[in-house]
Amino acid sequence: MSKPRVAILGLGIMGAGMARRLLSLDFPVAVYNRNAERAKPFSGSGAFVADSAADAASRSDVVISMVADDDASRSIWLGEKGALAGVASGQVLLECSTLSVKWIRELADAAAKRECELLDAPVTGSKPQAAAGELLFLVGGSQQALEKTRPVFSALGRDALHFGPTGSGALMKLINNFMCGVQAASFAEAISLIEAGGLDRNKAVSVLTGGAPGSPLVKVIAARAEAEDAAPNFELRLMAKDLRYANEESQRLRQSGMEIAVSARKLFEEAIVAGYGEKDFSAVLQFSSKDKSNGNR
Repeated sequence: MSKPRVAILGLGIMGAGMARRLLSLDFPVAVYNRNAERAKPFSGSGAFVADSAADAASRSDVVISMVADDDASRSIWLGEKGALAGVASGQVLLECSTLSVKWIRELADAAAKRECELLDAPVTGSKPQAAAGELLFLVGGSQQALEKTRPVFSALGRDALHFGPTGSGALMKLINNFMCGVQAASFAEAISLIEAGGLDRNKAVSVLTGGAPGSPLVKVIAARAEAEDAAPNFELRLMAKDLRYANEESQRLRQSGMEIAVSARKLFEEAIVAGYGEKDFSAVLQFSSKDKSNGNR
């Protein structure tokens, strides 16, 4: 059987890795990025570089969006040259960005009017996993649409877990990133306290990473901080955005409020103001132990 034609909309860290992965497996790929310069290198790798999201979608069986936030998703799907203007009846659309549940449901309704099915399918994993095809997809939508697109999921990830109806995947991803953000923020403040108290940082960190607090995420960001590696696998500004979306969804569900998420988000937003927004989110450790402790907000 021939491989499905895939459009990748958004060629940031994750979208670019996904596109390269599909091209390496000989999938027919069309790409589109709002900044056209970022798309140009893909023409030399065998991809069709579209001049609009609608053009990319019209050349594909499966359309994948991987962008930063709700506003970027609206821009790439809607409008005269948006992807929905180029889709055909029966296409499956995958929104793999980390977005609000409210917007995902609005987008699913818009897709249904074009006689297409939308799966919200955000991922866990970052730059290395996208390149290696080891992402984990958290899927909301119909089981039938999931099975129809299984070859694409299998090429890009180690699994695709179905969580239920539209919005379920988006909610699971916000919960996942909420916990990641809180761990990173708590570790950042622990480092700040270690240094303020005059403890040996290396010894203290070895206790934390080697003991009960040493989750896989804490170990990764500790290693990156030690190496002073702030090259982004996941930008700090996006973690702040995800914590905001998680808190908004909690309020929509009439929960009492996610006070821990609010506190963690405040730390990330302070780091953005201090100039860390485009760095990897692990740079919150550097901000907390240096800039914040010195009073630089």
